[in-house]
This record gives sequence, C-alpha cells and structure tokens, in this order.
Amino acid sequence: MRFSAATTAGRFLPQRLALRVKPLLGRIDAVLSTADERGEAGRMSLIAFSIRIVSAVIAFVSQVLMARWMGSFEYGIFVLVWVTMVIVGNLACLGFHTSVIRFIPEYSERGMLAELRGIVMTSRLFVLIASTAIAALGALGVWLLSPFIENYYVVPFILGLILLPMIAMSDLVQGLARANSWALFALSPTFLIRPVLILAFMALMLLLGYAPDAKTAIFAAIAATYATTLGQLVGVTSRIDKKIPAGPMKVHFAQWFIVSLPIFLVESFFFLLTNADVLMVGAYMDPDDVAVYFATVKTLALVHFVYFAVKAGVAQRYAQFTHGEPEKLAAFARETVSWTFWPSLAMALMVLVLGEPMLTLFGPDFTSGYPLLFLLVFGVVARAAVGPCESLLTMSGNQNICAAVYAMTLAFNIGLNMVLIPLFGLWGAAMATAFAMIFEAAALSFTVWRKLGIVMAIFLAAKGAA
Repeated sequence: MRFSAATTAGRFLPQRLALRVKPLLGRIDAVLSTADERGEAGRMSLIAFSIRIVSAVIAFVSQVLMARWMGSFEYGIFVLVWVTMVIVGNLACLGFHTSVIRFIPEYSERGMLAELRGIVMTSRLFVLIASTAIAALGALGVWLLSPFIENYYVVPFILGLILLPMIAMSDLVQGLARANSWALFALSPTFLIRPVLILAFMALMLLLGYAPDAKTAIFAAIAATYATTLGQLVGVTSRIDKKIPAGPMKVHFAQWFIVSLPIFLVESFFFLLTNADVLMVGAYMDPDDVAVYFATVKTLALVHFVYFAVKAGVAQRYAQFTHGEPEKLAAFARETVSWTFWPSLAMALMVLVLGEPMLTLFGPDFTSGYPLLFLLVFGVVARAAVGPCESLLTMSGNQNICAAVYAMTLAFNIGLNMVLIPLFGLWGAAMATAFAMIFEAAALSFTVWRKLGIVMAIFLAAKGAA
C-alpha cells in the first residue's frame, strides 16, 4: 500500500496505529517502498530508529559497566562532566549544526552551488574556532572558580573541556550529513561507534592499571570522541566533495548567522531543558544521587530515541515542503505525530515493566530510582504526543517564537527544580521534569496551530485531517 494521498494517510493512519504498534512499522515500510516525496524522510526515520535501538542497548550496557567499574560516587562525577560537555559542545555550534539542514537542501534545489560550497566550508571553520574559544574560556573559568567548586569536580571538568571542540564538530558534521540524507554517516558515529570506543578505551586503561575513577573515564572519552569525530569528518567531507563540483564560493555569513542565532537559542533551551534535571541534581545533591538519577533517566532512552529518530528523518523534508507546499507540509506533519507517539507509548510501557531489573544491573543502590520512572514517563509520552513540533517551527522560519517557548519552559523547569529538589530530593527533580515536558508539549503544539494552522496532537491531528 502506498501513501498516495495526504488526506488518506492523515485520516486513516492514526486510527490503525491506535489498535497496535505493529501496523506503524508496516506503514513506515510502505513509505520506504515508494518513490514519492515521503520516501526519503521515511528512510531517514527508519534508519535513525534502528540506530537508536542499537544505540540504546549499547549505551545502557556501557553505562552499567562504567557504574560497576567506578562505583556510584565516581560514576556520578563522570556523568555530570559528560552531560555538561555534551550540552556545551552542542551549544558551541551556535545553531549552525541545525541551520545547515535548512540551507543545504534549499541551495541544492535552486542550483546555488557557490552558496552551497560557502556554507559547508564556513560552518566547519566557524564551529571549530568558536568551540575552541569556549573551551579555553571554560577552563579558565573553572580554574578561577575552583575555590568555590567541590574539589573532586575541578580536575574532571578541566579535562572534560578538552572534549568540547570535537563534540561540537561532531554535531555539525551530523547536521551536514542529515542535510544530505546520509543517515548512517549522520548518526552511527555518535550513537554507535563513540560509546563502544569509550567502553573499550576504559576497559583497556583499567587493564593497564589505571584507577577506576572519573578522571580515567574522561581520558577514555577524550580518546574515543577525537577518534570518532575525525573519522566522521573525513568520511562526510569526502562524500560532499564528490557531490559538489569544484568552483567559486560565496559566503553570506551575516545571513547565516542571523538565521542560526534563533536556532541556537532553540537548541540551547532544548538541550538545557532535556538535561536540566541532571545538572540541577548535581548542583544540589551528591555524586551518588546524580548517579542514581542519571541511571534512571538512561532507562528512558528506549522511549526518547523514537522522538529523536523521527526528528532526524523529517527535518529536511519539513524544510523542503515550506517552500510553497503548505498542503503537503500539513499532511506530512500530521503523519509524523503518529510516527512519534505510538512507538513511544509502547516503549514507555515496556520500560515500566522492565525498569527495576534494568536498574538492578547498575548496582543494588540504583533501584531506588525505579519509582521515579512512573512520573518521568508521563512527560516523555506527552512530548511524543505532539511530534517534532520544534523542528517544524524551525524549518518553517518560526525559530524566534520557538526559542521563546523553550525559554519559558526552561525557566519553568529550573524554577520548579530549585523549589522541589530541596524539598523532595530526586522526586522533586522528577516532578519538575515531568511538569516541564507537559508544559513544553502543550505550548509547542499551540504555537504550531497558531502560526501554521497545523494540528500537532495525536488525537486532534486525526480530526484536523478529516
């Protein structure tokens, strides 16, 4: 069966998906077998979905082993440093890792090869310079503030800043690959190769007699991140050079920066929102508590990856449909809500069933985080129920209002964490995160409806398509 008409897909797909999840995979397979415009996005999403499944397994196994090797205290230190570097590394791109997904398809379709060469080269140089400068300033800041920081965090954070330029470059190269629909090149280095290498380097260092502590883990992460990012950069650059013939280059840096800046704000708020709970737990509680909370959140990766997989596959198609094809954009956007929600719901139920034995693998102390899953899962499912709204807003030129929504949500989340963590500990962090996700989903869905007239909500989307 083909998705031959947007109205047919929008009207009947959600009803069938409501009965069971399996038909969704059949529908996605149907998308992959077609030659229409949805096929490419379907392939990207399915590849991303598959990579996320494998990645979730790899990440879970590696985190279990790291926790077992280091113990909860040292593992908590490593977790806080690693999460911080991933966030800051992403932000160090200043939005270019996402704006290239918007500009490259546009330039390719219009035959603007000079601009295409310009943005590919400029984005790489800019991100490398910006991230290196931020890393240097960060190291200086940690050194100057060391009297006010717990001493067991100072050296790990300074070492962690060595990671920052390569994390930023990895995010940019991932964006370049996604803009060209190279799903494997975009996702496999970060989500498959890097975690395996971190684990392998950590095991090797332990065999060589290094102490099983956070500093050793960070050295392993540095080696793995540099090896992965440089390999990904060489591979993607080689493919781009084959695709784009040599010729003159035009650089419109001011235009690209103006577009990237609101995207940077969106991504900043989104990443901070996604990880604010871990950072806030680290600010208010001990590394042992950080370890328990992070392990609990990691078990939700099986739910999160559905959302990110669909987001990775559809952003480029959103960008293409915004150029004079509002009907196709609306129909396709409604389909992506179903692609996101039903697998997320199924994964959420599975995590609730298997959560306790999964946490036991980290160690006996980690099972105290299991009850938190029942609260956290509400927020994750709420986000999935509206689909990748922020990608739709960003790719359609509404990145400013999207940034405003995330700013409000982040402020709401941090405020709740500051009030609830001192009162309820880890339960307070979980409550703040769940409430913030529900607020985020409602605000984004409402904004899409007001700005684009598209209903992005799982049950309402079917009515909007009718």
